[in-house]
Amino acid sequence: MSTSNVFLSGMATMGFILSGLFFFRFWRRTKDRLFLTFGIAFWLLALNQSAIVLSNFPREEQGWVYMPKLLAFALIIVAIVFKTVGGDRSDAK
Repeated sequence: MSTSNVFLSGMATMGFILSGLFFFRFWRRTKDRLFLTFGIAFWLLALNQSAIVLSNFPREEQGWVYMPKLLAFALIIVAIVFKTVGGDRSDAK
């Protein structure tokens, strides 16, 4: 992997971590599970991005390294569905 690719992957990882911290801050303030789930999902995406660089997989969709990304997107979908359907009553007073 070239130096520029490693640098850009590090920047993407940093963005995922900061996004996760952003959602954790809102979760701490509101106690809404949607924010907690989004924070966890973004940290899983950061784990995935760093694992791609550290493991030197030529194609990420062929290895185990794809699983954190799949889990992160599944968490996001489930959180949105629960929030939309009304399964999450954590913000009800």
